[in-house]
Amino acid sequence: MDRVTNMVSERAVVIFSKSSCCMSHTIKTLFCDFGVNPAVHELDEIPRGRDIEQALSRLGCSPSVPAVFIGGKLVGGANEVMSLHLNRSLIPMLKKAGALWV
Repeated sequence: MDRVTNMVSERAVVIFSKSSCCMSHTIKTLFCDFGVNPAVHELDEIPRGRDIEQALSRLGCSPSVPAVFIGGKLVGGANEVMSLHLNRSLIPMLKKAGALWV
């Protein structure tokens, strides 16, 4: 759990993903299209990725990827991020976290 806490503090936006997950790809693309430069951790490509995935599940991420943290706080997965985007809450959240300056 401490490792996840350290990882989510490294940037304003942190995404835990798997390289083979289409929803993870969609979320990463959405943030990049906004001009956000998230820290992306591909759990199927890093050491101890399975341990991190289990820690994310304990935090309430279901499914465990994609898991998006903004400003160090868990936002959730693809459904939550898309809901925030559709109700126009995502951009202000990104600005507040310092991920967007425009």
